[in-house]
Amino acid sequence: MPKTQLEEQQRLESAHGWEVNWQRWGPYLSERQWGTVREDYSANQDAWSYFPHDHARSRAYRWGEDGLLGICDRQCRLCFSFAFWNGKDPILKERFFGLTGPEGNHGEDVKECYYYLDSTPTHSYMKALYKYPQAEFPYLGLLEESRKRSRHDLEYELEDSGAFADERYFDCQIEYAKGSPNDILIRATITNRSPEVATLHVLPQWWFRNTWTWECTHEGCTPKPTMQLQDGVVRANHMTLGAWRMAADVSSDGGSPNYLFTDNETNPDLHPDVPTTSGFFKDAIHRHVVDGEPSVLNAKQRGTKVASHTIHELAPGESVVIRARMSSAEETPQEWFGAGFEQVFNARREEANAYYQSRISDQLNRAEQQVARQAYAGLLWTKQFYNYVIDAWLKGDDNYEVNTDSRRLGRNHDWPHLHNRDVISMPDKWEYPWYAAWDLAFHMLPMAEVDLEFAKSQLILFLREWYMHPNGALPAYEWALSDVNPPVHAWACWNVYQASCRAGKPDKAFLARVFQKLLLNFTWWVNRKDPDGHNIFSGGFLGLDNIGVFDRSKPLPTGGFLNQADATAWMAFFCGNMLQMAIELGEDSIAYADMASKFLEHYMEIADATNDLHGTGLWDEEDGFYYDHLQIDGQSIPLKVRSLVGLIPLCTPVILDQKKIDRLPGFKRRTEWFLKNRAELAQSINQLTVESPDGKEYVQGLRLLALPSTERLKRLLQTMLDESEFLSPYGIRSMSAKHEGEPYIFECHGAHEVVRYVPGESDSYMFGGNSNWRGPIWFPINYLLVESLRKYHQFYGDTFTLECPTGSGNVCNLAQVADAIQSRLIKIFLPEEGGRRPCHGEESRYAENSNWNELVLFYEYFHGDNGRGLGASHQTGWTALVASLLREQASDSVV
Repeated sequence: MPKTQLEEQQRLESAHGWEVNWQRWGPYLSERQWGTVREDYSANQDAWSYFPHDHARSRAYRWGEDGLLGICDRQCRLCFSFAFWNGKDPILKERFFGLTGPEGNHGEDVKECYYYLDSTPTHSYMKALYKYPQAEFPYLGLLEESRKRSRHDLEYELEDSGAFADERYFDCQIEYAKGSPNDILIRATITNRSPEVATLHVLPQWWFRNTWTWECTHEGCTPKPTMQLQDGVVRANHMTLGAWRMAADVSSDGGSPNYLFTDNETNPDLHPDVPTTSGFFKDAIHRHVVDGEPSVLNAKQRGTKVASHTIHELAPGESVVIRARMSSAEETPQEWFGAGFEQVFNARREEANAYYQSRISDQLNRAEQQVARQAYAGLLWTKQFYNYVIDAWLKGDDNYEVNTDSRRLGRNHDWPHLHNRDVISMPDKWEYPWYAAWDLAFHMLPMAEVDLEFAKSQLILFLREWYMHPNGALPAYEWALSDVNPPVHAWACWNVYQASCRAGKPDKAFLARVFQKLLLNFTWWVNRKDPDGHNIFSGGFLGLDNIGVFDRSKPLPTGGFLNQADATAWMAFFCGNMLQMAIELGEDSIAYADMASKFLEHYMEIADATNDLHGTGLWDEEDGFYYDHLQIDGQSIPLKVRSLVGLIPLCTPVILDQKKIDRLPGFKRRTEWFLKNRAELAQSINQLTVESPDGKEYVQGLRLLALPSTERLKRLLQTMLDESEFLSPYGIRSMSAKHEGEPYIFECHGAHEVVRYVPGESDSYMFGGNSNWRGPIWFPINYLLVESLRKYHQFYGDTFTLECPTGSGNVCNLAQVADAIQSRLIKIFLPEEGGRRPCHGEESRYAENSNWNELVLFYEYFHGDNGRGLGASHQTGWTALVASLLREQASDSVV
């Protein structure tokens, strides 16, 4: 193994072994703190209006910070990011701009062009790119044009505004490299892409998160820290972070830094109701640079926020390099910006390349490797410090009065135990700068490929007593902690455990830890979401937002309740993963073998109810599909929408290896007794018989648990693989395309609902309208479908074949079907002939311009017909699963 490859791995191991804290600093600074629930102290729970973007430059945050591609320590005490000003904007560019949920015609949406390009797991090297327009940034134009557009129109993006016309913009490449765990080197390379000379103000900024103004007493509240300039170096001191030193270098074009000091405090002239303890305010640097007000700065050159200001006039194509550095007092370098500075950057970049050469297969071509590398980069950049202490948030602070009457029974009041103060993997640090429990489970699969221990720690974290509710529920997300997400946490834990086995370090201690807590979550589901005790479940919207006939998170307009095909399948899925864990742990403890029996029998009860309760269960024999059923007035009415709701039962296969069963004699005896004495349930277990050379049949050493029988599996797959229904050129749609011409219409008790196929953005306001499950392609469910097809093939082998696509005459086994879907998903991100990537839609810059054509965006979901990226544009996040698919593709090619 090359030395450079070992070094990043050694850093990772020393960090996780609590030897050297290489992960103390990272990209943990949010891209958006304004407009979040944490910062909302309003009486009407209107987070977007209470703390808008326009307040962010002049009002201190209570629970976090944000910046432009910045970094902070893992408790977000000291922060760093760049700010820019093109001489024309009305405000200093300190953070990314976007529209709020009510402002966007498809919900909240960032209106900037930025890209995560590289990061090692220890963040010893990171690189990102921001494209900053030279014309005045169209803040008002983006807002006004978006207001004119309806739900049926495309979103109005920055690229549509002409902001990049004639290449009049700056490429701002930002890099970080660690000389040691507490020595961070910073470099920005600014390039003028314009055909004319252009001027840019560049401001590397350091500031302390405000933890002192509020007079709070919970963990993380500290006295006011200090920063002061001495001998050209900023000296900072913080009660828990210690002593730090920061400095900026003379720029490559000879510009000397001018240090500007103020405090990270609210401007009381603009926000008189928010407390402040200083005469210098958060917006002082903006007011000095943009408005020309010198008196707003602290002339004594001290405070809690500082910027190094330089101005650069760049010729067409010219670049300037800005360098800065920050170190703890103990690790301060003897020479801040000598030859060693560039040597560190070169070494860390080489080590990053070597690390990913060991993680990304050389069986992939260059374009595929590039997609995987940027997917991992986005996944690692999307870590964020997240602080939310419900008890303190509900009560407010002694010097910051809140309307406690409206909050006492308001949002999240029933989670007073929740104490979040951790670095967490986010869906998207601008659009969703808060965790989502089921998103995080999917994040951990690609995360385990690059940082296995972090993946384990994240999954454990959400099961700890300061996250999990005492009743066993997992926190969903800050907008409604009690919302119900699909129970995929056990699946993620099982897959991460399997990753530890592939790495040669099977971690049964991890598996046992999560199993115990997952039992609580499973019990919560059974007690809360099976209203009749018949093993048919209702879970609400279950992360699929607008997929249903009704808003499934609210009481039904018709009355009654839903028996949900997806909720029931998810519980079989949950059971199956708990069963596999129990069998694995049962080899060392009879107690777990007993639990294996429990989950096997529970799985079969759910399978029986799904297929046979009241004669047909949730299966429709005529259509060959599973549907939700509305229970009302003593009737069970199938809601015949062909959507992922009816395909999720495909995601429930469990392969039981007879060799493992034989090693658990108690489990084996109980299983045999159950199958003999509860024969009516045994149909959910398949045993494949194979003909031996002597003509006799014998039982293969595998058993298959699955909700659909072999016949129903084939019928479901024939529908799923029909290109006029679910099979898109880019994966599996979330709703059948047949509903475009044949919408589903439901009328009952005065309710009139119409559901039709919508391949792009949502045309309804259900769940805010910023996501759409009525047609587009979503990576998490597609990933589960591909994984499940491989499991079915493991059992059936080549004995099970069908046409793919349906009606094409191309007969495939199920592994080949999985490969076909996987290939369609991957090609969303790959350049076609002419350079166009489907994810970028018709935006020609990404195909034709060399400064854009290697940049990839990993969207939240994708157009059901053309693969165009939709929703959040930096969802790595679960769309980083493409890296896992590429790894699978490479392993298949080796075989």
